[in-house]
Amino acid sequence: MSSENLYLIALGSNRRHAALGSPARIIAHAIAALEMPDISVFAQSSSITSRPVGPSQRNFANAAVIIASQLGPDQVLTRLKQIEAHFGRCLRGQAWRERVIDLDIILWSGGIWSGDRPALAIPHKRWKNRHFVLHPAAQIAPSWRDPVSGLSVGQLLNRFNRSKRVDQYGKRH
Repeated sequence: MSSENLYLIALGSNRRHAALGSPARIIAHAIAALEMPDISVFAQSSSITSRPVGPSQRNFANAAVIIASQLGPDQVLTRLKQIEAHFGRCLRGQAWRERVIDLDIILWSGGIWSGDRPALAIPHKRWKNRHFVLHPAAQIAPSWRDPVSGLSVGQLLNRFNRSKRVDQYGKRH
């Protein structure tokens, strides 16, 4: 691809790493690992703590970044999976389990993507229903529009919070 693409990437961790430490520190190291000759971290959110979805018992550290790259979505996904493998992501293929790091493409400046890889659909299928994605994303990309609904990330977060009455830790009231 000749022009630069922007990607909104969600990061999550809920398992300590022997050398790197806590999930929040793993998030910081994963953001640093995204800096490559052909990928630049354009913006990053703060790290938040969220409750787990599914059977995991450990709280998550979550964040979001915007990266800029000339790489296409399939190539970026390959890089993200390489980073996950480097950090020792465990239990591949088992959703909602403990993991050292999880990196997901949420949005892409090119709009909607459904390539040859079934694991990759942009926008991410469940992102609008996840406070732990919306909250950090709204910190760095409040006006980025969902190509499906046309609503901005900030609007989606406000709607989610109103409908769920969620506090800063993702806890429903």
